[in-house]
Amino acid sequence: MQPFRFIDLFCGIGGFHQAMTSLGGECVFACDIDEDCRKTYAANYDLVPAGDITKIAAADIPPHDVLCGGFPCQSFSKAGHRLGFDDLTKGTLFFDICRILEYHRPKYVLLENVRNLASHDHGNTWRVIHDKLEGLGYNLLSQPVIFSPHYVGIPQHRERVFIMCVRKDIGKIAPFVFTKAQMKPCSIESILQDDEEIPGIDHYHISPEMVNLIDLWNEFLQNIKADRLPGFPIWSDRLCDLNPHEDLTQYPVWKQNFIRKNNALYVSNRAFIDAWLIRAKQNPLFFGAKAKLEWQAGQTAHPDIWQQIFQLRPSGIRVKVNTYFPALVAIVQTSIIGSRRRFLTPRECARLQSFPESFQPDVKQPQAYKQLGNAVNVKLAKFFALYMFGEVSADAFD
Repeated sequence: MQPFRFIDLFCGIGGFHQAMTSLGGECVFACDIDEDCRKTYAANYDLVPAGDITKIAAADIPPHDVLCGGFPCQSFSKAGHRLGFDDLTKGTLFFDICRILEYHRPKYVLLENVRNLASHDHGNTWRVIHDKLEGLGYNLLSQPVIFSPHYVGIPQHRERVFIMCVRKDIGKIAPFVFTKAQMKPCSIESILQDDEEIPGIDHYHISPEMVNLIDLWNEFLQNIKADRLPGFPIWSDRLCDLNPHEDLTQYPVWKQNFIRKNNALYVSNRAFIDAWLIRAKQNPLFFGAKAKLEWQAGQTAHPDIWQQIFQLRPSGIRVKVNTYFPALVAIVQTSIIGSRRRFLTPRECARLQSFPESFQPDVKQPQAYKQLGNAVNVKLAKFFALYMFGEVSADAFD
């Protein structure tokens, strides 16, 4: 790789920075509207990002070879379609990418976004993005690449859109083909810290009340009589006889279906469930979402939540098989590792996003979790940069 200069738009905590500098790139400009992200970025890379990109003139940004950005997904208005793409994109942050591209004409562009971008606004959003980039003089694939770290052995299910662009006078992007046969196995153990090396480990352990609550739900799963473990959400307040005075048709069909399934499970296990509910309601945490359970760990003869990973979600306690974690999101709440009876640490979240051990998360843990949940995965950013540069093929992920 020849040395190159890049800019890091909507930089967050520097997932693109990590990837590009590992390939010999020099970051000449970064920006992010979030003050805490800018502090974390400056602390790790000795470069203070600018703030609001909408207030920065393209002429004030240094020349560069590569533009990187994980821009927010926004819908584009159809109202002014006859006025062209500039009108369609105004008011969105993608417009700011476009004006910088138009001024600087970098050789390459690498963008990352949520999976929904591919189908957002019935495909209109992607069509506008594709056609605008093409109109600015870039070759790119007709559809964005949708990729997740768990495809290549990083234990996080996090499908994201990657958009690779090459200036037309430089070359083209080869068709990207990645099949299930190329997927690598995942192990959550690959990113876990030993409990002994975690400062303040007790801070991450779940409470005795939560342990008791999970034990109660384990007892439920292990004692109900059913042909299969429930694949539908278990709602404790619906584990009862149907109320003849309640008109279920007032609810959406999906909710009617779940209510009837919970009722059928109750009728088949009436004596056990009645006794179980009495004890469950004595737990101070058994209310709201924690009084609901979503078993999504497959069929097994011996279900055990402690052998899986689970999350506390608004829809209930969601249990997943322990091969890879659900996507990190920009909230404090992270997955609970059943076998460790604790939450993920910021360092483990950094590993899920492929940040090196030298990376220092925000010292404020809520901010650290939020920032890592918003970050681009470093290894994926590096891989797609290499693919865009024509240095690797789709089956060459390291």
